[in-house]
Amino acid sequence: MDAAAERLWPDARRKAAVGYLAPEQGSTTEPSVLSLMAAKRSLLLCLLLLLPSFAFPGHGEPSRGIRLELTHVDARGDLTGPDRVRRAADRSHRRVNGLLAAVSPPAASTSTLRSDGGRGGAGAATAVASVHASTATYLVDLAIGTPPLALSAVLDTGSDLIWTQCDAPCRRCFPQPAPLYAPARSATYANVSCGSRFCEALPSLRPSSRCSASALAQVRGCAYYYSYGDGSSTDGVLATEAFTFGAGTTVHGLAFGCGTDNLGGTDNSSGLVGMGRGPLSLVSQLGVTRFSYCFTPFNDTATSSPLFLGSSASLSQAAKSTPFVPNPTGPSRSSYYYLSLEGITVGDTLLPIDPAVFQLTASGRGGLIIDSGTTLTALEERAFVVLARAVAARVALPLASGAHLGLSVCFAAPQGRGPEAVAVPRLVLHFDGADMELPRSSAVVEDSVAGVACLGMVSARGMSVLGSMQQQNMHVLYDVGRGVLSFEPANCSEL
Repeated sequence: MDAAAERLWPDARRKAAVGYLAPEQGSTTEPSVLSLMAAKRSLLLCLLLLLPSFAFPGHGEPSRGIRLELTHVDARGDLTGPDRVRRAADRSHRRVNGLLAAVSPPAASTSTLRSDGGRGGAGAATAVASVHASTATYLVDLAIGTPPLALSAVLDTGSDLIWTQCDAPCRRCFPQPAPLYAPARSATYANVSCGSRFCEALPSLRPSSRCSASALAQVRGCAYYYSYGDGSSTDGVLATEAFTFGAGTTVHGLAFGCGTDNLGGTDNSSGLVGMGRGPLSLVSQLGVTRFSYCFTPFNDTATSSPLFLGSSASLSQAAKSTPFVPNPTGPSRSSYYYLSLEGITVGDTLLPIDPAVFQLTASGRGGLIIDSGTTLTALEERAFVVLARAVAARVALPLASGAHLGLSVCFAAPQGRGPEAVAVPRLVLHFDGADMELPRSSAVVEDSVAGVACLGMVSARGMSVLGSMQQQNMHVLYDVGRGVLSFEPANCSEL
């Protein structure tokens, strides 16, 4: 094997990929059959080494960037404009509640390390953590395994774990549009040992007790269990696999969760791709120092939104920048991208909002995060009330019900005119070192049938979230290496 192949398949990983996988208890599989399976895998892997691929997990940023296309979750359904707004509002509320649950003291039923078998398998070490809600806003297409199986997954900047439903076999799986991924049919699947750095990166209250010393746990590897804030969950085994992104860019050895007991759903997708700041996210595993996206308008359901990874992520010199706020301590709080929101201007008036409202506390309460999974910006209640009153005073039109949209600050259009006639004042979010002025399309939701125009934001308690609607037609770059977020207006459909 040449030097390039040796780098692609380190000895330990090569052995894991082609070696013995313990059968389930009660299995009658003969050793000779297992040897034949291993031999076939070895032959296929030798052939794979001749194919073009990339191998940069944990080895620095790739020399060339990757471009992916994001699809809005509601683009694949036949929904009216008001229906999509209502779904967005509902998702935003659930999402924020889930995000907040991750930084709140977890309940005893979902915060213990299980090594007693449970749903993760007898003797398997299982990390259990309450994390964000598994609500979906944008989906990304990719492929997993060898040969590659195409699937779509939720893109999530608020979490780390990459996972998909697995037929290994699947005890409980929610419906998905693509066939279930079957590890036994892939030549590049390998279990992760419970003592590996990937297993150690799973959230746990007792890291020293993560791995059981039993022989069975060592064979079956690292089991995980993630409980989400909306009641859904994924349970399975941590493994490594080859993932294919975009036009044939294949990355070997990415750690992911192979979920065999999954509750809830991921909105017409097969799993989730975490893009957070923790060690198991796609960003961290690829070793990229920056990534960017540009969300097309909320009402444009036909155009995809570009996502750039690595060197392909860049903005002009006119872009504005604000530093990320250091995350609170604790594994469940390490994923979020916090920003320092210092104030809000309506019209030409800086609102009298106590700066402490947006400050992040040591316990993880408060603060503001930028998030791809929350559609409508959620402002802490004390700030939202001040904003709503200021907007209402300047619009000077009768308030209207927005209950059918899930929104609370709405105005009736002038007699004989449409909601576009509702004059909403300029809104500016003041971040540390950068002002983000929101155009009308990013601040206002219109319903021409009901004749109302609404503020496209919701109220929350405990934290604030900058949602994707307020980021639309804006190229947003996460410079993870420098700890800076940059942004500039853009026509996302032309990037």
